[in-house]
Amino acid sequence: MEAAGPVARPDDVDTGFWLWLVATTVMVIGYVVDLATLPVAGPGALVYGVSGIFLFVVASVVVTFLFLMREGYRWARTLLTGGGAATIVYALTNLFGVDRPAVAAFVFAVTAIIGAVCVAGGVYLLHRKDAHAFFTR
Repeated sequence: MEAAGPVARPDDVDTGFWLWLVATTVMVIGYVVDLATLPVAGPGALVYGVSGIFLFVVASVVVTFLFLMREGYRWARTLLTGGGAATIVYALTNLFGVDRPAVAAFVFAVTAIIGAVCVAGGVYLLHRKDAHAFFTR
């Protein structure tokens, strides 16, 4: 009996990785525009600083999980799937539930819709049959 060599990464995993990376970038842009147009009363620098640190940490964790998922870690795919579902819900509720100036509303709508579609596509691709067999760690 032959020993199984390393399994080649399926195209679905690579495509899902790139969709997630695009979604992360687009959603970060939307968050920054939304934050920049937010009317802040009081200590604005503190709010912007804490929000910037939070954004950096969350984006870094997502990108780290993306690279781990690309290497075949099933738990990273699971966490990205749960986070993706939460991201889609967050984007859609904020799309319709917050008043924004016209330009900020347009930018947020475009980034939220593109980001949500990319996340949904990435989650779908990562759970297809070939991709599912790849996640063994």
